[in-house]
Amino acid sequence: MATKKKAKKAAKKPAKKAAKKKVAKKAAKKPAKKAAKKKPAKKKSARKPNAAFMKAMTPSAALAAVVGPKALARTEAVKKIWGYIKSNKLQDSKNRRMVNTDAKLKAVFGGKGQVSMFEIAKYLGKNLS
Repeated sequence: MATKKKAKKAAKKPAKKAAKKKVAKKAAKKPAKKAAKKKPAKKKSARKPNAAFMKAMTPSAALAAVVGPKALARTEAVKKIWGYIKSNKLQDSKNRRMVNTDAKLKAVFGGKGQVSMFEIAKYLGKNLS
């Protein structure tokens, strides 16, 4: 009986190796995965301006001395203020973020002698209605 068991074990071993080879061959025959299809890029819609910025507003008397008496949008008012600042060379030479105010701009910027460029919009809102 011992010989029969040995013979069975010997017979099973090659069969296992053969089975492993078959599995390996099957794995090799699988086709390579296809590359994912690229979707066409979505077209971005044109950026729409915020209606609140484009609304024409009336400047106060102090602001009208700088930008003019006509009603204008906030964006236009900021452009005109910067035009006035640059034409009169009111931007500080050392710290370019600061604006030195003259008599007309002092009335707009609450009597301050020097204003940061980031504060311009804050004071502008108070002078537009």
